Amino acid sequence: MKQLDDFYLNQEEPIKGTFLALKDIILKQDKDITHVLKYGMPFFCYKGKMFCYLWIHKKLKQPYIGIVEGKHFEESFLIQEKRSRMKIMMFNSEEDLPLEKIELVIQKAINLYKSGIVKV
Repeated sequence: MKQLDDFYLNQEEPIKGTFLALKDIILKQDKDITHVLKYGMPFFCYKGKMFCYLWIHKKLKQPYIGIVEGKHFEESFLIQEKRSRMKIMMFNSEEDLPLEKIELVIQKAINLYKSGIVKV
């Protein structure tokens, strides 16, 4: 857990604050969500299956939530870039987080697992 905490502590503001807020928002969405460090980044798992993660866009230097099964999503605010499976939702750390959009996407991602579209 120390490495996971260090990930957040080592970020610079305002990205640190954005990531900490996103972590809280995601963890509050379902009791079966766990939080782990994989590949050097914070991943969120639903019943042991990775469903989203937090990272910083290399070129734009903006924090984002990566949705592992993003290919199942049609929301226009999700970005695919050159990924075949994942889509991302980027944030401007200088602005308020779009809470409703975040919760919608997280619930939709969890429902892929609950419904059996993605096997747990």
